[in-house]
Amino acid sequence: MLTIRNEGSRVVTLRFAHCALLLALVLTGCQQEEPQEEVVVLAVAPDPGLTSVSSDFAARAIEAAGGLNVWTKTKEVRLASVVTLYQPDGSHYISEQSYEVYPWSNSIQVSAREPQGQLLWQLSNGQFDVLKGGRRLDELPRELASRDLAEAVLSIVTAPVRFLDNSAEFAAKGSPVKIQGQWHQAIDRTPKASILSGPSVSEAVFYQNTDNSLIDMLQFDSAAMRRTLTIRGYDYDEIEKGGPLVPRRIEIFTTDKQGNAQDRLVKIDSHTLGTVK
Repeated sequence: MLTIRNEGSRVVTLRFAHCALLLALVLTGCQQEEPQEEVVVLAVAPDPGLTSVSSDFAARAIEAAGGLNVWTKTKEVRLASVVTLYQPDGSHYISEQSYEVYPWSNSIQVSAREPQGQLLWQLSNGQFDVLKGGRRLDELPRELASRDLAEAVLSIVTAPVRFLDNSAEFAAKGSPVKIQGQWHQAIDRTPKASILSGPSVSEAVFYQNTDNSLIDMLQFDSAAMRRTLTIRGYDYDEIEKGGPLVPRRIEIFTTDKQGNAQDRLVKIDSHTLGTVK
C-alpha cells in the first residue's frame, strides 16, 4: 500500500473515500428498491352530450343501470368481497378479494392476501398480467382460469357501458328466452379484430332481463379451459345514492352444450361498494 504523507494528498484521499462510500450507498438503495407495479392508464369517459347510443337495447341497459351521465362521472368502481370457491369434493374455500374496476379503460385489478402470499392480477383491454404473486390461486376451481375470474367480474359490472365499445359489434339474437323463470333477450357481442394487437374483448352473449332491462347474465368461452362459462349478477344496488347500479352478488357456472348453467364454481358477495370520480 502506498502511503502519501502530505496534507493536501490526505484531503484528496479522504474526499475520494467519502465519494466512494456515497456511491456504494446509492447503489445499495437501488438494488433494494422494489419494482413498480403497473398502473392502469385511465381512459377518458365520453361526453354524454356528444355520445349516441346505437341501439334500443343498449340505451335501455345503460338507463336501467343508472344512466349515461352517472357512468361517465365514474372513473373507478371498487368492490370489497367475500369469495367462495367451490371444490370438486363438495367443500369450499373462502377468500377475501378486492376488485378495482375501470369502466372506460375496460380494465380490472384483482387483489387478495392468501396463505401462499399476496396476489395482484390485472386484465386490461384483453391483456392479462400477473403484477404480484403467483399466476393462480391454489383453491381456484380447475374449470376456471385466473383470467376468467377477472373477466367475469369486469364484464358483469361494466356490462351497460360495454355497449359503447368501438372494438365490438352487438346484435340481438332471436326471441326472448326464459331462464330460471325470467325472460331474457340474448345479445351477441362480436369483437372487431385489430391488425396490430388482435381483439381487446372476447366474443360473448349478453342476456338482458326483459322486466328491468339490466344485463344480469352473460356467457363467454374460456380459451384456457376450452369451455363456456355463465356469469350471473344478483341484488343490483346503487354504489352510492344516485350512483351506478352494480350486482352485489356474482356467480360463475360451467355451461353445457345447450347453453344451460350447470355447476357453480364461484360466488362473490360484495360487502363494500365504492367509486372514484
